[in-house]
Amino acid sequence: MMMMIDEEQQALLKRASEERELIFHRYSLGLDPNNEVDPWENPTYEIYHITDKYGFMHDSRLPDTRDSHEVQRTKIELERDKKWMKMLANWNSHHEKLRKRVFKGIPDRMRWPAWKKLLNVDELMISNRDTYQRMLDLSRKYSTEVRQIDSDVNRQFRDNLAYRERYSVKQVSLFNVLNAYSVYNPELGYCQGMACVAAVLLLYMQEEEAFWALNTLIVDKKYAMHGLFIEGFPKLTRFLEHHDRIMSKIMRKLHQHFIKHNVDAILYSIKWFFVVFVERIPFSLSLRVWDIFLLEGDRVITAMAITILYLHKNELLRLKDMDSIIEYLQVKLHKNFGYNDDYVVEALERVMKKLKDLKLDVPPPAKVNEFPTKPLGEFIEADIEKKIGRRRSEYTDTEKQVINDVILRQEQNAIEVQSNVSYETSECATGTSMASHGSSETFSMEDNNIHLKTANALQSTPQRELLPGT
Repeated sequence: MMMMIDEEQQALLKRASEERELIFHRYSLGLDPNNEVDPWENPTYEIYHITDKYGFMHDSRLPDTRDSHEVQRTKIELERDKKWMKMLANWNSHHEKLRKRVFKGIPDRMRWPAWKKLLNVDELMISNRDTYQRMLDLSRKYSTEVRQIDSDVNRQFRDNLAYRERYSVKQVSLFNVLNAYSVYNPELGYCQGMACVAAVLLLYMQEEEAFWALNTLIVDKKYAMHGLFIEGFPKLTRFLEHHDRIMSKIMRKLHQHFIKHNVDAILYSIKWFFVVFVERIPFSLSLRVWDIFLLEGDRVITAMAITILYLHKNELLRLKDMDSIIEYLQVKLHKNFGYNDDYVVEALERVMKKLKDLKLDVPPPAKVNEFPTKPLGEFIEADIEKKIGRRRSEYTDTEKQVINDVILRQEQNAIEVQSNVSYETSECATGTSMASHGSSETFSMEDNNIHLKTANALQSTPQRELLPGT
């Protein structure tokens, strides 16, 4: 039986449809001088001297001349270009030479063809001809995510020349990809972290290529980002529990320190897991991690999280409150990581090996709710509430479970820290645990409201706006 729609609902549906069409119209106009752009949306900027090789702008001028190390890196990269061109012409994704070269770093000019190979983009475009355009056309008529996507596009990588100007070519492409995918995968729809992932892909790919690359990252079990972005974030919960497990076994002193100061992993690692460290470490380093992630899969994220904490454990142990620890991990390391990219990748490779030796390189197996359960590419019309864009006043059972998981994990960590059952087996170990020195410190759970507020923030809207501070 068809649901009756009252006059108020009809008016709200009409308003939502008009708003969606207006937003799409502005993106279709792009950089047309007649397009409506608020002055604050196009900040002024100086192009020369402050733009790096990736298109990101900096507060201070970059050096006018390159030092000897930079000149040498350029020569090495030119030689690597030639090797990669040969390897791409004779592609073998299982060859050990590929792994070695990826860990050395894919030359920036080769990332476009290499990432497409690693994500199987060309084959997907051939086997799904016209699908992207059909999804984009449907999204213009039916997408319920337009308003949120428009808002997120307007704040994504605004310090990069490609995204700096409102309704630029890349902003339009990002808007299109995210809307089309929200219709292609209606079970997932749209989650805020997807904007950053798609924006990185679009720095190296064309619009439809980025759409299929995003799809691979979401549905392929090697990456399985569906479980990160779906309501309830089941994969995030599973990976955070595994992160805590690793910390308690091989970085116990730092783990105790974090718990003492109420630093739950969810407070510092969301962007680590959701967008593979983008905007939490220097962009050049995040690209190196992305190269390895696309080759090796999501176990790289687990290992890189431990690598960051291991390399900076001494400084983190000197910080004595939650705010300073979070600022260090979220802000300071993005500006200055303290180690060159090659050194970090070498450390990452060692950590990956160590975790594998300890059988800690992958978390427990995923459950069925981390993967799509409905066919992709089959249009499903949204219900009235979604079309209107009305926000729910109550949490779903899944959302409530996320909040409970945060509190439960912190309680379990506190209990474990106070026990004397531990071992230090890895090069990642930070030293003798406080328990072995007979410390009488106890760790109160009175500040769990901090983590409850964090979980509430993660679940604040049906659009799953999950990245605070973006």
